[in-house]
Amino acid sequence: MLKRIFTLACLYAGFWSSVPGFASVIAADNDDHPASAAASANPVIEWNRTLLVIVRTPGAQQPTIHSTRSFAMLHAAIFDAVNNIDRDFEPYAVRHPHVSRRASAHAAADQAAHDVLVALYPAFTTTLDSELQQDLAQIPNGRDKGDGIEEGQDVAAAILALRSNDGSAAVLPPFAPKNQPGSYQLTPPNFAPADFIQWPNVTPFALARANEFRPAPPPQLTSDEYTLSFNEVKSLGLISSATRTADQTQIGQFWNGNIQDFWNEIAQTAVLAHHLNLEQSAHLFALLNISLADTAIAFFDAKYTYDLWRPVTAIQMAATDNNPETEPDPAWIPLTTKTAPDPSYPGAHSAISAAAAEVLRLSLGDPITFDVTSESVAGTSRHFTSFSEAGEEAGLSRIYAGQHFRFDHLVGKRLGQQVARSVLSSVLQPKRDHEFD
Repeated sequence: MLKRIFTLACLYAGFWSSVPGFASVIAADNDDHPASAAASANPVIEWNRTLLVIVRTPGAQQPTIHSTRSFAMLHAAIFDAVNNIDRDFEPYAVRHPHVSRRASAHAAADQAAHDVLVALYPAFTTTLDSELQQDLAQIPNGRDKGDGIEEGQDVAAAILALRSNDGSAAVLPPFAPKNQPGSYQLTPPNFAPADFIQWPNVTPFALARANEFRPAPPPQLTSDEYTLSFNEVKSLGLISSATRTADQTQIGQFWNGNIQDFWNEIAQTAVLAHHLNLEQSAHLFALLNISLADTAIAFFDAKYTYDLWRPVTAIQMAATDNNPETEPDPAWIPLTTKTAPDPSYPGAHSAISAAAAEVLRLSLGDPITFDVTSESVAGTSRHFTSFSEAGEEAGLSRIYAGQHFRFDHLVGKRLGQQVARSVLSSVLQPKRDHEFD
């Protein structure tokens, strides 16, 4: 597997490095290529930003549907619509070999994105229609534009049909906690119902099955590994911790949002700084978001398989764990006060961040200078010099926030990397023959 990943990374690098102006070093600020100008010419980034606005609108995202599914559907549709015209990669799901090579790839991308988002978020139809018309108005009228629009419509319809019965809409009985030490309990102070309980049964986008990379069970409650992780998060994750540094406190609060949103914005920064063209951008964002969607399916499979309690429960109820090295604190509350409403193992932030960093690292190289703005802490940004550095910090943030044990982080990180490598080696491959011509 690793040998194949290395080969694919070389293929991607060779393909992209052949494009004039492709940069090997990314700068946080590039006055020669303003972000606004680049974004207006790149429908992949434009529609990614549109979806980010939607999912950040209170009440817009259906609470039982994980937004990684929407991002993957959006970018799979954009990719196949563009690729059916340019044809440098194997299609994801929709193969239309007779589309004119002269069709407008921009029109195809715009129409595919619009149609997917209207179907997923019908309340935004008016806004999405307006955005599409503004985009299409920039493309000269004619047969090529019409062919691109038709291709975008056809691909979007096919992707929507493909995912129409993927299990995401299944309604299951509410999660019922087990009354035993170590099992997940609804967490204080709000005791929110467990979420996404159907997600282990959602059809993956690229993986063979949800449990393809299911990790081994978490450590026993009486083990040294559990004890060390327990005492670490008990000390660092407490809302009034005296051992957590000021920087760790900021990190714990900074990443306390929808982690997939952060990584889509990081990818936007990378694409703009590397000056990727439409096809390259469509390819990268599809790989990224298919990886994130399948990572979410994989970690929910593991979470609900192993059913491990969260640190807040473990610490408050430590008297029941049969471990003399773990002292209970019935008043313990994490830095972020509330805890995410699902089992602890493995860590979602760690898995998503590792998957995203792996896709970006293998596609673009790891060194990159960029700033990330927090979704949760207004006016706060953090600076990084590699995708890996950002991924590691995002994962560790959940220990500082009192959300996860260190073993949650380590196993989540490995799971995300495994999923990303599998996606990179199985779908959207550079075309090696002329079958698709």
